Amino acid sequence: MTKTIFITGSTDGIGLLTAKTLVAQGHKVILHGRSAGKLEAAAKEVGGKVASYEADLSSLEATSALAEMVNDDHGRIDVLINNAGVYKTSNPILPNGQDVRFVVNTLAPHVLTAALLPRLPSEGRVINLSSAAQAPVDLAALSGEKQLDDMGAYAQSKRAITLWSAAMAANHPTGPVFIAVNPGSLLASKMVKEGFGVAGNDLQIGADILCRLALDGDFAKASGRYWDNDAGGFGNVDLSQANAVMRVVSELTL
Repeated sequence: MTKTIFITGSTDGIGLLTAKTLVAQGHKVILHGRSAGKLEAAAKEVGGKVASYEADLSSLEATSALAEMVNDDHGRIDVLINNAGVYKTSNPILPNGQDVRFVVNTLAPHVLTAALLPRLPSEGRVINLSSAAQAPVDLAALSGEKQLDDMGAYAQSKRAITLWSAAMAANHPTGPVFIAVNPGSLLASKMVKEGFGVAGNDLQIGADILCRLALDGDFAKASGRYWDNDAGGFGNVDLSQANAVMRVVSELTL
């Protein structure tokens, strides 16, 4: 059965390769990126059934506008993959004081997902990109009241999206399915090359697990769980901060 799958940050890296893999399997993919030129190039590279949307997810207003456009154009979204992410950037603090890592990696997925929920069927799935790099969340940093270094902000934003996934699953027991995933450490993405200065491992490792999480029946009952692709199985995450993170995320995205 053909699925409609929306992938944020799909003009390069894991997102682009996942899109290509899914289209090759016959699915319809909705691409997203920050650059019109890169979106056009990605659509040509992916081929098949694609739609493309440009938006800067460091702006929650732009994220809301993106969700509105997708809602207007598509009656059903079977899978949302919140893939877009930021690690290092020359200007990490936005004009409103918030750290771009928390905005793109945590807050934008909440805004987008909440807006698209009416388009997601009960058996639909929301796949959220986490990381092996996770750290307890400083709620003041999440709120933009405290600044962190690059790794601190990145690791905390990835723990936050993992906890948010668990909280969303608890709040939506009849679906859709929410799964957080570490797609693999140090894969050969632009983020890894620029942030860590290494070539990285085969991107197909990450694309393959995203496709499995999006489509395989084995994950239909995995809502609220965290898949650690380095370990090849579900990992345990301390959920004690989940409700607090959800509360702050909700307040920041009103």
